[in-house]
Amino acid sequence: MKRWKKILLALIGLLLLLQTPFAYRRYRLGRLSAAIADLNAQRTAAPPDDEFDDYAGVFHVHSALGGHSTGTFDEIVRAAKDNRLAFVVMTEHPNAFVNSAEATLRGTHEGVLFAGGSELASSDGGRLFVVPGMSAPDPSSLQDLVTRAKSENRLALVGYPEQVRDWQLKGFDGVEVYNLYTNSKRLSYAMLFFDGLWSYWGYPTLLFATFYERPGDNLKKWDEINAAGGQRAFAVAGNDAHANVGLSFQDQTGDKLFQIKLDPYERSFRIVRNHVLLRKGEPLNTESLLAALRSGHSFVAFDLFGDSGGFRFTAENGKDRRVMGDEIRLPAEGTVRLTSRSRVKCRTVFFRDGQVAHEVKDSTEATLAVERAGVYRVEVYLDGLGGFLEGKPWIISNPIFVR
Repeated sequence: MKRWKKILLALIGLLLLLQTPFAYRRYRLGRLSAAIADLNAQRTAAPPDDEFDDYAGVFHVHSALGGHSTGTFDEIVRAAKDNRLAFVVMTEHPNAFVNSAEATLRGTHEGVLFAGGSELASSDGGRLFVVPGMSAPDPSSLQDLVTRAKSENRLALVGYPEQVRDWQLKGFDGVEVYNLYTNSKRLSYAMLFFDGLWSYWGYPTLLFATFYERPGDNLKKWDEINAAGGQRAFAVAGNDAHANVGLSFQDQTGDKLFQIKLDPYERSFRIVRNHVLLRKGEPLNTESLLAALRSGHSFVAFDLFGDSGGFRFTAENGKDRRVMGDEIRLPAEGTVRLTSRSRVKCRTVFFRDGQVAHEVKDSTEATLAVERAGVYRVEVYLDGLGGFLEGKPWIISNPIFVR
């Protein structure tokens, strides 16, 4: 055999060898997909004494109104409907020529409730989500933005907490503890390219599992804020949906000749959601949605890995029963009983003031009797889904304040 042929065969062999990890990762994604299907098939029925209805939706969504996106209202509404979402909170960037918070999607479209909001950049680091949206003078400090939003009875949530330079901040309602775009910046584009060649056409959404990380720093800061006692802050997850990553070719009239989007709304809406709890019989509308988020009657769930509907985190002291976001009193004698319920078997980790307090494995119900005041929350893990999700939560609850 001629030398050049030997070299060519060696190069081909090396190329195939280098593809082995990506082929194996596709195999693992296939197993994960099957495991998720099995998990969802094992869901138990909702308990008959459940006091709440569970509404799943997404927070932190942009259209072309605020730039950084070419997304249309039609695409957003269709994606929300296809994902069977109950609500979408739009957080448009300001636009110099139009009030983007007023012009964005609002009201009910195709059975989905849309709330219009703003994402405002501060002059001193950090961003604020305000719902209903508002304009702001430039420059404005983060505290000034919070103060104005709260004076006008608007929901005020701190976004991108890793960018905040001064945490003496007061008066805000909550923190974006997880952001899909921020998480995606951890990935290697070279790895993503080869993973995409092998897995994009089979498991495009599950590719998220290969770079998903627990937002440890944000959770630590959130826990510190609540444990300090001067401020109650509730958690949301941000989809940061722009539908602006991909490749397209078009002719001079703008007609698309070829297009591939790596982050269409349909995909980002499927990965992480916020679930709000309303008492049975209470209608879902803009007012009840914002009240539930403001009160922490909600939880964060990575529904890509399993339907989290029906999760509950409650507390009882022998007299009163409370749900996540609420405060409950320790009795003079006795304990407060915390209960976490899911409709599939899972591992539940209880936190007190940010520190692990208790863990229950392989159960649909986990309880903890507490005798000490503190801020208690839970994280729920699906260990049975395998290595991709090791140490990465499926559900992050809002806290219960035991006083």
